[in-house]
Amino acid sequence: MTRSELEHAIRAACDVSGDAEVWVFGSQSILGQFPNAPNALRQSAEADSAPRNHPERVDQIDSAIGELSQFHQTHGLYVHGVAIESATLPSDWQPRTVPVAGRGARESTGGSVWWAAHEASP
Repeated sequence: MTRSELEHAIRAACDVSGDAEVWVFGSQSILGQFPNAPNALRQSAEADSAPRNHPERVDQIDSAIGELSQFHQTHGLYVHGVAIESATLPSDWQPRTVPVAGRGARESTGGSVWWAAHEASP
């Protein structure tokens, strides 16, 4: 996955969930902090995501743009709608997220939580 593909995934997840913001976590969220991460770290076609303001809509993401969906077949990537509670994160993860916004994300914003989950607390 590339940074522009992640931005596209964020926009689609926001559109489907009716939320202006989503949490992006899992391996591809590294693109939040490092848009040009080495190819070896960008092999997955999946972006794990949860609506930030409407967490109850996570299933809408998975069913509309998840694995084997038309979105997946068309773009070669998909968004796995996953409840943020399913991620193992430290208690202070939210202030350490990295906003992901760009032309591909339009008005939508994805808060990347990769660093919050993988970086030791200061």
